[in-house]
Amino acid sequence: MDWLLYGANGYTAGLILPEALRRGLRPVLGGRDAAAVGALAEAHGLEARVFGLDRAGAALDGIGLVLNCAGPFSATAAPMVEACLAAGAHYVDITGEIAVFEWCHAQDDRARARGVTVLPGAGFDVVPTDCLAAMLKAGLPDATELVLAFEAGGGASRGTALTGIEGLAHGGRVRRGGALVPVPLAWKSRTFDRDGRARTVMTVPWGDVYTAYVSTGIPDVEVYCAVAPATIARLRRLRALAPLLGWAPAQRLLKSRVRAHGGPDAQRRATSDSRVWGEVRNPAGRVLARQLATPNGYDLTVTAALGIVERLLAAPPATGGFTTPSRLMGADWVLGLPGVRECAAPSSGDTGPR
Repeated sequence: MDWLLYGANGYTAGLILPEALRRGLRPVLGGRDAAAVGALAEAHGLEARVFGLDRAGAALDGIGLVLNCAGPFSATAAPMVEACLAAGAHYVDITGEIAVFEWCHAQDDRARARGVTVLPGAGFDVVPTDCLAAMLKAGLPDATELVLAFEAGGGASRGTALTGIEGLAHGGRVRRGGALVPVPLAWKSRTFDRDGRARTVMTVPWGDVYTAYVSTGIPDVEVYCAVAPATIARLRRLRALAPLLGWAPAQRLLKSRVRAHGGPDAQRRATSDSRVWGEVRNPAGRVLARQLATPNGYDLTVTAALGIVERLLAAPPATGGFTTPSRLMGADWVLGLPGVRECAAPSSGDTGPR
């Protein structure tokens, strides 16, 4: 089965391609920049397909799977999924955007009818957190509350930062009773223990707010990100300005600053790691907690996304449809990814809404 790496000249795809080649995977390279994609394909002896998403349907002839690395996925996921459904190709991306998960899930019936698997979130967003949520659900089957948190070292890529800017105007999201509920920016804060040191975290609209409910059925979900206390205070001051942050000129200004910078370099990735916490609670008040140490988020994205690609190339589900990393690969699969290990169970403190 031929597969396409779309956004091939982007930051994250540039990390995925060398590892794909090392594994003997030879993707077709896709993107809009003819010069950049063409040069990359020529350097590695690969096929190039240059196209914008308005022509994606015609460009997927003979392609059985697409790994979409072109963010923001709020703009690229829907047209590429539509093209995949038309072509009968499986769709994978590395998004962390709740709206993208929601839209992709809404295509489940169409994907099943075509035998197409649709799996957004095949990277650090949301593989380790999704698998941890499923492991916790298995350990406490009657859990009704789930809290996930992460500390991602190494800095953000340009695409990740642009996605974050787009989300500023929308505030946060949590699950309550299975429903997505809007909350203010930095709505709640708490701490988690990392090797004997407290890490301050705040609620964020991370993709697991959507996917963890699909994977586990746990109706109440909150996701937190480790940040400096000063950042929490600053975001809370911005709450009143949220409508202005969605104003087109403000978005352009913020995005122009982001586009001037690339992602973390190799040294920063090699010297940084990530941590993922999770805990569930049942109606009787029993709590189960687990903690994972992982490589830098971009390194994990490389191995996780390619592991999912390899699985779908070799043995795609016969039913197709929308799925999540833990549902496709199994909850414990993340523990076999390079550099992932389980740590002592975390302790935490909840400071409540602010």
